[in-house]
Amino acid sequence: MTSIPAYFGCKVFNDRVMKARLSSNIYNSLRQTIDQGAKLDPSVASAVASAMRDWAVENGATHFTHWFQPLTGITAEKHDSFISPSPDGGVIMEFSGKELIKGEPDASSFPSGGLRATFEARGYTAWDPTSYAFIKGRTLCIPTAFCSYGGEALDKKTPLLRSMEALNRQALRILKLFGNDDVRRVTTSVGPEQEYFLIDRAMYDRRKDLIYTGRTLFGARPPKGQELDDHYFGSIKPRVAAYMEDLNQELWELGILAKTEHNEVAPAQHELAPIYTTTNIATDHNQLTMEIMQKVAARHGLVCLLHEKPFAGVNGSGKHNNWSIATDAGTNLLSPGETPYENAQFLLFLVAVIQAVDDYQGLLRAAVATAGNDHRLGANEAPPAVISIFLGDELTAVLDAIETDTPYSGVEKKSMKLGVDTLPLFPRDTTDRNRTSPFAFTGNKFEFRMLGSSNSIACANIMLNAAVAESLKCYADELEKAPDFHAALHDLIQRTIREHKRIIFNGNGYDDAWITEAVEQRGLLNLRTTPDAMPELLKKKNMEMLISHGVFSPAELQSRYEIMLENYCKSVCIEAQTTSDMARKQILPAVEHYASDVAEAAARKKILDPDLSCNYEKRLVRKLSSLADLIDAKTDALDGAIAMQRTLSDITEEANHIRDEILPKMSALRAVADEAEVMTAESYWPFPTYGDLLFGVK
Repeated sequence: MTSIPAYFGCKVFNDRVMKARLSSNIYNSLRQTIDQGAKLDPSVASAVASAMRDWAVENGATHFTHWFQPLTGITAEKHDSFISPSPDGGVIMEFSGKELIKGEPDASSFPSGGLRATFEARGYTAWDPTSYAFIKGRTLCIPTAFCSYGGEALDKKTPLLRSMEALNRQALRILKLFGNDDVRRVTTSVGPEQEYFLIDRAMYDRRKDLIYTGRTLFGARPPKGQELDDHYFGSIKPRVAAYMEDLNQELWELGILAKTEHNEVAPAQHELAPIYTTTNIATDHNQLTMEIMQKVAARHGLVCLLHEKPFAGVNGSGKHNNWSIATDAGTNLLSPGETPYENAQFLLFLVAVIQAVDDYQGLLRAAVATAGNDHRLGANEAPPAVISIFLGDELTAVLDAIETDTPYSGVEKKSMKLGVDTLPLFPRDTTDRNRTSPFAFTGNKFEFRMLGSSNSIACANIMLNAAVAESLKCYADELEKAPDFHAALHDLIQRTIREHKRIIFNGNGYDDAWITEAVEQRGLLNLRTTPDAMPELLKKKNMEMLISHGVFSPAELQSRYEIMLENYCKSVCIEAQTTSDMARKQILPAVEHYASDVAEAAARKKILDPDLSCNYEKRLVRKLSSLADLIDAKTDALDGAIAMQRTLSDITEEANHIRDEILPKMSALRAVADEAEVMTAESYWPFPTYGDLLFGVK
């Protein structure tokens, strides 16, 4: 067996390959573009394209594609072969710098939210040299940005790169104030933990709801769920272990740092966690990870479910976004450091994050809002829809001492003045883990736990980067003009703590009393659904911040509001129509068939013995007939709500109708159908049950 170090990254045109195949001048110029954002020299692109082609062909590639992330939430690719005709009637393998730098896919069928008309088909892909090219199958994939003919971003990568640059600019200003003049670049890094379910393919193929929507729309609870806590970190079943082994190899070949794998809390649920890397690359890698998870599952006769809530009553699946900030010298700016001076710098970046989350909590909530995630937030170990920050007792005590100018009772009992000599040291990791917190500090990073398992991590990190950039900008504007830096620093941190401490909560996020306190006493937002959250994109304060940092244009923000609500509406409408279809074509016939057979059995008994009461059969038939009538009536009500939906033309009105009318009617129908399932003989039920699905993989 080949060792992992020998094949890790073998399908990636990474730094090691570039250093070996490019001249030193070309390599150094490209590294300047990657590391410092320097403008790309066209001659460098041509040399890189030639080396990239040779490497790809040697590794079996026949085609290339500009691999991009449109606003569908998944990736897109159009393949072109390397072949060009030669004079002798043969072909040669060509790939130019022009082809590397720019592509031109048809943009007409991708979501644009009004940024371009359908007949305006032209779109452009532009090479992102900060993310390495890779081979998938027999195709060289070149990570790219995607924009319209007019230059508007039609993807998730472009705003992400803009947000990273915005944070870099403002963080460098702050670091210079602390004397860190040698720092040239500040980047954010992410390690997204990916949760998922594995179910048997044969069972999946018998469930219309899973096929069409990715989640179960019906299903009574099985006798056993997750209540014994015996699945979490439990022994991995052989079939799942074989899948994980195959998955790891494919990910490692693509240079994806898959590190941790284990069973999650719910039956059939698992998690994969990578080592963190630069946010842009982490986003690309997570998109690839989701794709490969599903591809490898198919080879093992399994299906990988990435929906946030595929099963009611057990844990949903999230994607914990572990986010940190670091310099090009490797200094983590969210780590307290070894000296009081570093502690002061850390505290400023810490309160910048606190202020950012408080000021732009609506944007962060909107960034994780999807139809699927609406079912997950607030239940079964997912955080609530109310955003708060968990810091732990130690850091909270530090901030309290700074706020009140009182002695800190931790490591040193000194007043929390932010001079170099008086600021006490405190340990690096002073926090427990809070599983109920949406945004938790975990030692040297923040864990944003609200992302859904199928989400691109780009959206959340765009908003987080931009919001923190805004905090840092305000601080730099103030501190650069201050006559006494240390006094101004103390006052700024103290003021920020006082103004934004409402967002800090170290308790139980599931407690109903907390939700009441958060909303009624602290004034925090409780945006429970996607239609509630999406308007945050268009609020004046939020738009002004994002536009001022060059992350979005006004038109791009409006388009994303339209696209995200449209996706919500379409997703739930597909679910509603599938619910109606399954009720009418599968559940009602099954219930009626069983009731009829029970009635016939009772009649036959009566013929054999007229004195038999057949009370069981009579009660069962009456109950089943009553449930069938209810299923029919509630399906009619759902169909009426769907018909009403089709008459609406305003996307906001459509989304509100879905939230207020369609989803409640789907839930009402499901409740009676699930009751009917419990009373119907197993052999009559038309599709696999929760017990089959959750415990069917051995």
